[in-house]
Amino acid sequence: VQLQASGGGVVRAGGSLRLSCVASISGNFFFVTSMGWYRQAPGDQRELVAVYFTNESGERITYADAVKDRFIISRDRVKHAAYLQMNNLEVGDTAEYYCYANIWIQGTGPEEYWGQGTQVTVSS
Repeated sequence: VQLQASGGGVVRAGGSLRLSCVASISGNFFFVTSMGWYRQAPGDQRELVAVYFTNESGERITYADAVKDRFIISRDRVKHAAYLQMNNLEVGDTAEYYCYANIWIQGTGPEEYWGQGTQVTVSS
């Protein structure tokens, strides 16, 4: 499994960016149980930003309180992709953003995967 993330950059406060993550998965039968984004600022722990969770009850999205009403996560199940539309960016959003997925693969079971980080820098 490989997660390829893109879309980071430098933007002024109030601006927007869109992050993309595409999962390349080998295997005849697999299921993406969760997919989304975490971030880590220098000196801080990695934190959840927005993630889709799927189980037998359905699908739900969890957003960090700091990004609710500003960020929107979406997904393309056919492409095994997740997108993060980030609006009204704030200086405090500056961080390395990591794509995350939990994927169940037949013969392997559920495992967590991380993409390479993509830097988002918001200037005042």
